[in-house]
Amino acid sequence: MSGRPVLYSFRRCPYAMRARWAVLQAGLLVDWREIKLQHKPAPMLELSPKGTVPVLVLADGTVIDESLEVMLWTLAQADPRDLCRQGSVSQQTCIRELINLNDTTFKHHLDRFKYTDRYPGESKAEHQRQGLLVLRNWSQRIEDQGGWLVDSSCSLADGALWPFVRQWRIADPEGFDSDPTLEPLREWLNRFLQDPGFERLMQRTDPWHPAGLQPHFPADAVDVPIDQPLFHLAMAEDWTVAKQSGDYRISTRGLSLDQVGFIHLSWLEQVASTFDRFYSDAGAVLLLTIDPACLSSPLRADAIPSGELFPHLYGSLPLAAVVEAEAYRGANL
Repeated sequence: MSGRPVLYSFRRCPYAMRARWAVLQAGLLVDWREIKLQHKPAPMLELSPKGTVPVLVLADGTVIDESLEVMLWTLAQADPRDLCRQGSVSQQTCIRELINLNDTTFKHHLDRFKYTDRYPGESKAEHQRQGLLVLRNWSQRIEDQGGWLVDSSCSLADGALWPFVRQWRIADPEGFDSDPTLEPLREWLNRFLQDPGFERLMQRTDPWHPAGLQPHFPADAVDVPIDQPLFHLAMAEDWTVAKQSGDYRISTRGLSLDQVGFIHLSWLEQVASTFDRFYSDAGAVLLLTIDPACLSSPLRADAIPSGELFPHLYGSLPLAAVVEAEAYRGANL
């Protein structure tokens, strides 16, 4: 047993998709149990008799089997981009209202538009009309807010809704793509679909069996050992600001933790190449030596496009975890 949470999931289910999206955002690793809808595993049904995904089982045996609750638990472990908008009651209310509208009204019309044959007597055209009213409202919100549903950056509402908007587009690609009133919504959806995280989210694995392979999600990531130091290259001025504020919130050169969602770290053998790629012309650069045992936010080693794994910190870097900060000028460590 890994001691990680266990996630029962189904690749194409929008509820399971948004749960996995939250896992990616929080920097967590979970034991991944992909199911077949026609042959749901008995252990999952024993834990959650209603038989729907996602089902998250915590290390202490707690079962969370509602997708929004899975998202909220996951982001309570780490929310480096403040997707939940902890500092604003009004934005939290807006998030709840948007998700409620999606999970009740919009999902109702989506199901009866996409799967009309499952609902005898229902009018596909009427459910299409009602669903489009919701989509056009969201599209206008996105335009008014500068690209996202709640404000000018991604929130929990965006993460919870996009898999369902994707399903609508799959049901009617020509109508969705040709409707001029949905242009802001199309651009919004494409940001999710074209993000590298979408490929990770939709990774395939065989249906789970107790005697088979026991994969984890995300499949291209691993745990970061805490018995060896980690390193981070920092601009000298950014480190000065961090010492004044009490923590360090720069992901990499020119980009903040809020923008990226994690802080880029390296193992010792990766420092020189990172410096050559991103910092060789940067002026005063410091090498921060970090004790991972002093970190409380999740650590996960994620694969870059080349396949190489780099450690990432899904939260701010506390000053107490930095055991040394010295000038760095290249590979002459």
